[in-house]
Amino acid sequence: MTGNERDDMPHRHMNREALRNRDDLIGEHKIGDAGQLILACLFLAAWIADSFFFKYTTFLNQYIPLGVKIPLGIVLFILSGYMALKGLSIVFGEERQKPSVIRNSVFSVVRHPIYLSEILLYLGFLMLSTSLAAVVIWIIAIGFLHYISRYEEKLLLAHFGEEYEQYMREVPMWIPRLRRK
Repeated sequence: MTGNERDDMPHRHMNREALRNRDDLIGEHKIGDAGQLILACLFLAAWIADSFFFKYTTFLNQYIPLGVKIPLGIVLFILSGYMALKGLSIVFGEERQKPSVIRNSVFSVVRHPIYLSEILLYLGFLMLSTSLAAVVIWIIAIGFLHYISRYEEKLLLAHFGEEYEQYMREVPMWIPRLRRK
C-alpha cells in the first residue's frame, strides 16, 4: 500500500459514512446488501460448478447454438452494465439538496433499474451456459429483489406520498413499456 492509498483510506471511509447520513437517500432493507451478496456468490458458485465441472443440469446448452448464446449474453452484459452504472451514478453520484423522486435516465424506464441490472447480469451468464441449478438461484434472487424493492417502495411512499404514487402509475416496476403513456 502506497502512502497516497493510506492517506485516502479515511476519506473513503468518510464517504461510506456520509452516504449513510445523506438526507436525499431514503433507505433500504437492512438485509438487502448482504442478501444480494450471498445470492450472487451462490449463483456464481452454482453456475461455475455446473457449467465447467459437474455439468449435471446443463443439457439445454446443446439446443442453443453458440452463435445465438454469445451475442445475446454480450448484449445482456452491456445492458446490465449500462443500467447499473447510470442508476448508481444518479443515486449516489451527487447529493440532491431537496430530496425528490428520481425520474430521469434509466429511472424513467423502470423504477428499479439497479436491481433489474442485477437480474440481467445473471441472465447474461445463463445465456452463455444454461445451468438449471443456477436458474433456480436466479429465480430466488428475482424473488428477493422483488421483496426488497417492495420494502423500499413503502419507504418512498411514506416519504414522498402522492409524488411517488404518480411515479408508480407512470413507470413500470420491472418490465419497460414499449410505448410511453
